[in-house]
Amino acid sequence: MLDETATSSVENSGLRGTFNFVNAKRNAELLANGFRAPLAVRTGTSIVGIIFDDGVILGADTRATEGPIVSDKNCSKIHRLQEHIFCCGAGTAADTEQMTLVTSAELDLQELNTNRQVPVICASMLLRRTLFRYQGHISAALVMGGVDKYGPHINCIHPCGSIDKIPYAAMGSGTLAAMSVLEHGWQPTLDLEQGKQLVREAITAGVLNDLGSGSNIDLCVITRNGADHLRTETVASERGERLAKYAILPNTTLVKSISVQDIHIVEERIYRPSISSFHTTSQQSRLDSSMDSDEHSPDT
Repeated sequence: MLDETATSSVENSGLRGTFNFVNAKRNAELLANGFRAPLAVRTGTSIVGIIFDDGVILGADTRATEGPIVSDKNCSKIHRLQEHIFCCGAGTAADTEQMTLVTSAELDLQELNTNRQVPVICASMLLRRTLFRYQGHISAALVMGGVDKYGPHINCIHPCGSIDKIPYAAMGSGTLAAMSVLEHGWQPTLDLEQGKQLVREAITAGVLNDLGSGSNIDLCVITRNGADHLRTETVASERGERLAKYAILPNTTLVKSISVQDIHIVEERIYRPSISSFHTTSQQSRLDSSMDSDEHSPDT
């Protein structure tokens, strides 16, 4: 936050519409006083969005992690903003959930006030303003897709508030693997089945190359006729089956093999203490005991 002196100096200089770097000095002072800036957090998610010839397809995995622990195997990462606008979230689950809930409520109010369909650009603007206001401290990386009167849209919104308007997007920890599949297979003339298959392959690539992504694949198909949210559409990583039955009783150890080996004695040596060292040790122990008795004897 700017202090009063810095704010007044900026306003008096007539530079209200330009960039100012007053907070840079504040940040340097905080670091000098021992304040630790928040570190970057690694997200464990693979989310994808593409545009096909009739609309938009969004995809996401369903694994939620707490560090190295899988906390939820069937987490929903595709959130509804409007009936024609949906959003995939990567990052902190609480941040993405709260961001989409607040934005959805504001869009509902706007639709009631104007009595018309909310454009996709309005949802994008609300999300970007909130994220930019908190300067990246809200850990929410979003892939938003929707279809309005202007056509299909895919917006890749970063936690700092920046935006990418591209025909296909991927975010999360499985971005590199998913984006490689999208760059190889996306075409402007994809139909519905080809687009769904491409999204499945991109999410599967992210799941197989990232430990933070896994479980199932959710899809959301948005067209001018509405949205179809396909929950648990594909199983990306199936659980393996046991190849054998393990019936071991508690407090027991399974012995799988026993081998007995003969020991051949090549040479034997016996070491015994010498008589001189024995006498020296006994004399030292007598001396120590006599000194202890003198210390405990009463003074006369």
